[in-house]
Amino acid sequence: MPLYEHVFLARQDLSQAQVDALAAAATEIVEAGQGKVTKTETWGLKNLAFKIDRNRKAHFVLLNIEGPGAVVAELERQNRINEDIIRWITVGVDEHEGGPSVMMRKNDRERTRRRERGED
Repeated sequence: MPLYEHVFLARQDLSQAQVDALAAAATEIVEAGQGKVTKTETWGLKNLAFKIDRNRKAHFVLLNIEGPGAVVAELERQNRINEDIIRWITVGVDEHEGGPSVMMRKNDRERTRRRERGED
C-alpha cells in the first residue's frame, strides 16, 4: 500500500483543541477511504517566512498515511474546503520514519540547550 506524509498548516487563531480536532477529522477521512494514519504529530505554533492569508504564524501538523491515492485526493479536497487550513502538502515516501520526526527532535534539542543554559 502506498505511503504518504501529509503536513497541513492551520490558522494561528485556533486553539490547540481545535487543531487536534482538525487532525482527528483528517484521520476520519483517511480511515473512511480504507487507509490508515500511522502517526500524528503536532509541531506547534511556528512563525511563517511570509504572511499567508494575513497569518504570520500557523499550527503545523504531520500525518503519516498508508492508503490508496484516492484517500489523498479526498483529504486534499476536504482541505481545500476547510477555511481553517491555510496550506498543506502531501508527499509520497518509500517508508515512514521510525520514532519522532526531524521537527520533533529539533524541538527537543532546543529545550535541552535552554535547560543547560539555565533559561528554563
